[in-house]
Amino acid sequence: MTESQINERYDASLAAQIEAKWQKKWEELGSYHADNPVGDLAGPNAEKPRFFLLDMFPYPSGKGLHVGHPLGYIATDVVGRFQRMQGKNVLHTMSYDAFGLPAEQYAVQTGQHPRITTEENIANMERQLRRIGLGHDRRRTFSTTDEEYVKWTQWIFLQVFNSWYDFDAPARNGQGQGRARKIEELRAELENGTRQLEDGRAWAELSEAEKRDYLDSKRLAYVTEARVNWCPGLGTVLANEEVTADGRSERGNYPVFPAKLRQWMMRITDYADRLEKDLETIDWPEKVAAMQRNWIGRSEGARVTFPFGEESFEVYTTRPDTLFGASFCVLSPEHPLLADLTETPAEWPEGTREAWTGGFATPREAVETYQEQAAKQSEMDRAAEDKEKTGVFTGRFATNPVTGEQIPVFTGDYVMMGYGTGAIMAVPAHDQRDFDFAKKYDLDIRQTISAPEDYDGETAWVEDGTVINSANDQIDINGLDKAQAKAKMTQWLESAGIGKAATSYRLRDWLFSRQRYWGEPFPVVYDEEGRIHALPESMLPVQLPEMEDFKPRAFDPEDRDSEPEPPLGRVRDWVEVELDLGEGLKKYYRDTNTMPQWAGSCWYEMRYADPHNDQAMIDPENEKYWLGAQTEGASGGADLYVGGVEHAVLHLLYARFWHKILFDLGFISSSEPFHKLFNQGYVQAYAYTDQRGQYVPADEVEGDEQTGFTYQGQPVNREYGKMGKSLKNIVTPDEMCDEYGADTFRVYEMSMGPLDMSRPWDTRAVVGSQRFLQRLWRNVIDENTGEVTVTDEAPDLPTQKLVARTIVEVTEEYRNMRVNTAIAKMIVLNNHLTGLNPVPRAAVEPLILMVAPVAPHLAEELWERLGHAESLITHDFPVVTDTELLKADEVTCIIQINGKVRAKLEVDPEIAEADLETAARETAAVSGALAEGTLRKVIVRAPKLVNFVITPQK
Repeated sequence: MTESQINERYDASLAAQIEAKWQKKWEELGSYHADNPVGDLAGPNAEKPRFFLLDMFPYPSGKGLHVGHPLGYIATDVVGRFQRMQGKNVLHTMSYDAFGLPAEQYAVQTGQHPRITTEENIANMERQLRRIGLGHDRRRTFSTTDEEYVKWTQWIFLQVFNSWYDFDAPARNGQGQGRARKIEELRAELENGTRQLEDGRAWAELSEAEKRDYLDSKRLAYVTEARVNWCPGLGTVLANEEVTADGRSERGNYPVFPAKLRQWMMRITDYADRLEKDLETIDWPEKVAAMQRNWIGRSEGARVTFPFGEESFEVYTTRPDTLFGASFCVLSPEHPLLADLTETPAEWPEGTREAWTGGFATPREAVETYQEQAAKQSEMDRAAEDKEKTGVFTGRFATNPVTGEQIPVFTGDYVMMGYGTGAIMAVPAHDQRDFDFAKKYDLDIRQTISAPEDYDGETAWVEDGTVINSANDQIDINGLDKAQAKAKMTQWLESAGIGKAATSYRLRDWLFSRQRYWGEPFPVVYDEEGRIHALPESMLPVQLPEMEDFKPRAFDPEDRDSEPEPPLGRVRDWVEVELDLGEGLKKYYRDTNTMPQWAGSCWYEMRYADPHNDQAMIDPENEKYWLGAQTEGASGGADLYVGGVEHAVLHLLYARFWHKILFDLGFISSSEPFHKLFNQGYVQAYAYTDQRGQYVPADEVEGDEQTGFTYQGQPVNREYGKMGKSLKNIVTPDEMCDEYGADTFRVYEMSMGPLDMSRPWDTRAVVGSQRFLQRLWRNVIDENTGEVTVTDEAPDLPTQKLVARTIVEVTEEYRNMRVNTAIAKMIVLNNHLTGLNPVPRAAVEPLILMVAPVAPHLAEELWERLGHAESLITHDFPVVTDTELLKADEVTCIIQINGKVRAKLEVDPEIAEADLETAARETAAVSGALAEGTLRKVIVRAPKLVNFVITPQK
């Protein structure tokens, strides 16, 4: 066999040549360039219908990719290629979420600047992704660390900072109330008298400092003294979502401690209602929508005022109908009414039960000690579901507003100021946690909901029932059901001036500060009095200064008393600046915190649509084309967003929040960023441990499930889970491309199972995908000569029918992202063609076009060798024009008389019921039976059954 003959066998070597050839050609031709309506990327393809396709923003890891990472990327590439062949202008690209802790942690350990690490990682990842033939418009790629991208991220922050939420304004889309507005509009309305201050003061009487304080208190981005999760091991504050249930950092597994710091916050709670309701306007998996609804935690209830000596406090309750059963209240240890202990009695008051004191001599000692203990716990610890509820009596009583009874007020660490009002009323008879607390502390339990006769009172009665024991001289709700009682009680509370209907949310404002170097600087400065000044757009971007030491001051992971000092605080010539912000040259101070990694990932889909625009975040025409609603009344957004379900809450919620602010302010036309969401599954792998429990290289293990598994002749145990270096079961895309070629790797990844399901990786099974492509190659090319072997003669009718049916079925499977079943149907057709010699061109060309989305390099090569001068990237996907070919062959119809088979007919599968009955009557068996009996009924189930019910003549 000659060298040329070897090269005509479709193996890894030939695949590599073909793949390199077409990747270069696609790049030269700009095959994946998507045209914009206007701007530097404008072009004629913008006249076509759009299809905006997104992968979730990847972080450029130093470890590179393993075969699990590209699963979603290949899937979206298949969708993009299919949509191009459907005549769409497809925008598909990829960029990098490159700020964040991993690169900075590496910088702390090695001293290498995180930018160097990040750029090296990006280059490696781009090489790996390019090798598997992803059809990205590379003109649109960027990194969140790029100067221009940082500029517009900071610009968006300033729009948030310079805005407030007007709950009374009509929504921009005309549906409902509420939208963000410019803070200048609020000031103007206060100055001209069309809006009044909530406390009744006159705006004109306020000092300029008081006016600024008021406006700052309304901003959607604000600074506040916040109780935070301080992680010395990472040298930064973490959001609740970044802390595990056992009080450790999600990244690095370091201990996390509570602390109080001045932090930037985003007022996402103002958008809670819209974030929940607008889930109905987008096409997302119900599981993800449910997770978002649960995170937002909307509930309907009432706020009720409890008199507390000379003062009062509010509680929020979803069950105002149970107020008559409230026998105690609990305040957060941080509640303002407990901040000054001078109101706390020096002695335990009369009526104090022994269990209430906690063993302390005085109420002040009890409360003060309990506050100190609570301050040392993280919110995660305090809110844990399995944590025993504890508390101490404050020595003070509140008045139950519906009974007039004095009830004890406790402080308990499971109540937090950041949730609700920082105070709760307890109805132990109908809440198990309150019941347990009441039993522990000897508190009264009063039933206000009827229970069955066999209820023993050993647990709280939490089921529904009619209301009992709930009346005073002004209101009686006895005998009502829950809904009726809630409505009547809420109405009475409002009329009595002691409560009002309210909606509450579990969602908290977004903690937006990080005490790290590698992030976007805040585009603000502080004056000598500590007041915040937004920088003008002309001063953006604010760039990070060069540093060599990135280590935070406190880096002892166990030092709970350490105080955060961001690395930027050490660069004094960067922190202290002289600027003219309209009041002459003055000294200002930059913020030494940086934005969280979420900032850059909140809006990248918009920048994809207009990546080089230096005048605006995005041109309105480009935004409307790529993100605008495609149907009347829809919310708009990218047409398909694919990624892992692990981003179901945070990234998606934050991105929706920023998008809605920009929509409210008129910068964009779409109210949602992602119209359709698809969560792909995961590629998992087997790992093996020896008798010592140590992992051994998975690719060197031999055997199977029947004979057992061995490594170097010794038995090993098999387990199943994620790929990881520590488990020694990593398989990389590079390995697969080297051994089989990129197209084989792509086909195998897509054929492993449904895209939304996790699946086990088995390198040995890849050969099946390789055989499919090899057979397709041999159906067109003679391996010994390299000549095209197809015939131009028409295929026989069975082949034509199979091709037509495959086209229809594969089209449907691609449309619904069922790529694995599309491949299975193409394999059936390919195997059929293998039995023909020679293979008809009219049969194999449609197959090549169908294969193109999953194996694009091989398809292009075969298409070119078949004599086509144009690339098939935008070639029309095959369609069936002769619908007669889709009709099935004749089917067998069973003819029954009184339920017994008497004859069979071969009939057209689309035969009408009347015609089928006529044909059945003409059979000898039926015509004879009808002549000798009386017909009672005919049951026709076209095309497969006709049953005649005949009574024989006597």
